[in-house]
Amino acid sequence: MVDRKLLFLLGGLTVFGLAMLASASWPLGFDKFHDGYYFLKHQAIFGLIPGLVGAFAASRIPYGQYRKYAGFMLLASIGLLILVFIPGVGANFGSAKSWITVGTFSVQPSEIVKLTFLIYLAGWMEKRSKDDLHNVSTGLIPFIISLSVIMLLLILQPDTGSMAIIVTMSLVVYFVAGAPLRYFLLFGGLGVSLLWALFKISPYRAARFTTFLHPELDPLGIGYHINQAMLAIGSGGLFGLGYGHSTQKFAYLPEVEGDSIFAVVGEEMGFIFTIGFLLLYLAFLFRGIKIAEKAPDAFGKYLAIGIVAWFGIQAFVNIGAMVGVLPITGVPLPFISYGGTSLAVCLTAAGILLNISTHLKEE
Repeated sequence: MVDRKLLFLLGGLTVFGLAMLASASWPLGFDKFHDGYYFLKHQAIFGLIPGLVGAFAASRIPYGQYRKYAGFMLLASIGLLILVFIPGVGANFGSAKSWITVGTFSVQPSEIVKLTFLIYLAGWMEKRSKDDLHNVSTGLIPFIISLSVIMLLLILQPDTGSMAIIVTMSLVVYFVAGAPLRYFLLFGGLGVSLLWALFKISPYRAARFTTFLHPELDPLGIGYHINQAMLAIGSGGLFGLGYGHSTQKFAYLPEVEGDSIFAVVGEEMGFIFTIGFLLLYLAFLFRGIKIAEKAPDAFGKYLAIGIVAWFGIQAFVNIGAMVGVLPITGVPLPFISYGGTSLAVCLTAAGILLNISTHLKEE
């Protein structure tokens, strides 16, 4: 039987996300499409329904079946990320090439790759002993090569936010699998070097980082987003302005239906309710960790901990950006932000976690 607590927490997050999306996106939907519930309807059709189907199917399919396709998942991950560069298939939104379109239907491959690449990693690591993972030629180099290919394709889009999530999630699984701690120093050095290189190649990233440290320096330019987000959260006070009563969502707060939706939560729901929402998130992640601890095999353990790390890191990055402790990277808040691909893939991944919970070892 599936973990009922996890299922209940998942339902709570999903329903809350739809409710907040309905409120946050209403002014933008009415202004752009003359339908205040446009984004909610779109999320339900292209995110919720496929996600529920995916979650149900994933909860019924024995998770061990995925290990047979681990190698294919790496090829699928690379193929999906290449598709965005093919004329007629890839679609540009602003300066980013992060989408593929089929008629009127659009998909963000990087969201799918979070799951497909995780399945590949879990299968690859299960086949290697601790000695293999400690060995540079059999552990470190193959891991770096596969991860670097994914990173390069995401940098070229560019989609730095998704890259950061996938890299961090992969490192968590790698070290849970038994990689030595000394590799932390190596990856830390590589990360700093990559960040420096990105700042040199793309000055706007350096400007974003500088503004994150001092948002008051450019309040009407690159610092506008973070200043409006913090203004929204601060306006909520202890008990909030009330559901539907946000003022920042009326064309003041950028990406109000997506990356910035947590700011609307803080403004409308207030500090106390927002803490309750965060506790709901933490409870979901804690149940996922318990499932990973009692998974019957290494493949299930790596899959479960990878899914938990993915959701937890992505939520931390999104919320951290809205409260000013991290730079704005443009990643959605799992189960809450607008984005059909994100919601569908997150629900499917949660379905895999539910299936793992049906195979747990006894205490």
